[in-house]
Amino acid sequence: MRIAINLIGYEPGVGGVETYVTNLLSALQNIDHVNQYLILCDAPAVPSLNINSSNFNLRSYSYHKYSIRGVLRGITKRFCSYDILCQELSNLPIDVMHHPLTVLNPPGLAYRSVLTFHDMQHVFYPDFFSKRELLARKKSYLSSVSESDSVITVSEHAGANLVEKYGIDAAKIHVVHSGCGDDFHRRDLSTLEAVASKYSVKEPFLFYPASLWPHKNHVRLLKALKILIDREQFDGFLLLTGAPLNAERRLIEEVENHGLTSRVRWLGYVPKNDMPFLYNLARIMVFPSLFEGFGLPVLEAMASGCPVICSRNTSLPEVGGEAVDYFDPLVIDDIAETICRVWHDDVAISNMQTNGIIQAAKFSWKETAKKTAEVYRLTGMSK
Repeated sequence: MRIAINLIGYEPGVGGVETYVTNLLSALQNIDHVNQYLILCDAPAVPSLNINSSNFNLRSYSYHKYSIRGVLRGITKRFCSYDILCQELSNLPIDVMHHPLTVLNPPGLAYRSVLTFHDMQHVFYPDFFSKRELLARKKSYLSSVSESDSVITVSEHAGANLVEKYGIDAAKIHVVHSGCGDDFHRRDLSTLEAVASKYSVKEPFLFYPASLWPHKNHVRLLKALKILIDREQFDGFLLLTGAPLNAERRLIEEVENHGLTSRVRWLGYVPKNDMPFLYNLARIMVFPSLFEGFGLPVLEAMASGCPVICSRNTSLPEVGGEAVDYFDPLVIDDIAETICRVWHDDVAISNMQTNGIIQAAKFSWKETAKKTAEVYRLTGMSK
């Protein structure tokens, strides 16, 4: 079978989507040496895609943002209701095209299609999006899922949302959980010293790795931390990492307004290679997100032997199972009480470390790739 993976529009460095794309490609190359793959992407993305298998070929285009063709495509779509990319992709020697980025790009192609749908956060929290982004999602998400022959969701929760909110036939939805990279595992204490020194990490800390999107719920976490410090129930500090997304100033103001300057550190973007070490160094990872399509940080923390406390919502219980302690992310007192309870319980922390590693072992990119390849096969057979 001849399969195209359409990454046109993919921009390296975009959080969980980048993790999904790069790990899926790597795992597919390891497990599938029979099917022929054609990877389509914009030219700037080529260096980030490690294609090294003989049955995988890369074809680059020039439709990236601000390129001449990219601008021309936008103009013709807006004023002529025509997508020039359709003509360019219409005669590829393929049987199935996988669109891994939630939308068909472009719609209307004649090939059998597989779509990976990550989440529909905008349906539940429209206020978190600009009017332009909200309009774009409303215009493309439902139509893309409806047109696709098969839909992969990264969690049961995301699949259920498609059935409930979009009325999609459950028969064409395939739940394929994401995996956990091999870099995430327990480390010897001696291997942690360099990273601890690099980030001046000494005393125990509560760790929250998340870009500063509104749904990541930083403000409620800070308010919970303030409660604990005022009650003298927290003797560590909160370490934050993640892309600023133009929200750095607001975060700093919130920290200052709550009198937490000496108890909160924000490192901004941290190189991926350092993340497994920070999970190992943390006493607890806290994840108060309001909405997740999957929740990779929960999985990565567990695999690294870091106890996790997180929101009891969306897909997170699927990932954490019984190895995680949960709270209501909308209730500040519940966040505070959960942090306090686990922070001061060495026995609970030890048990959560052990159980987390066992739970994380249930997820692997190899299994993700196998199940994804099976969706390709089923979609190709259903001509």
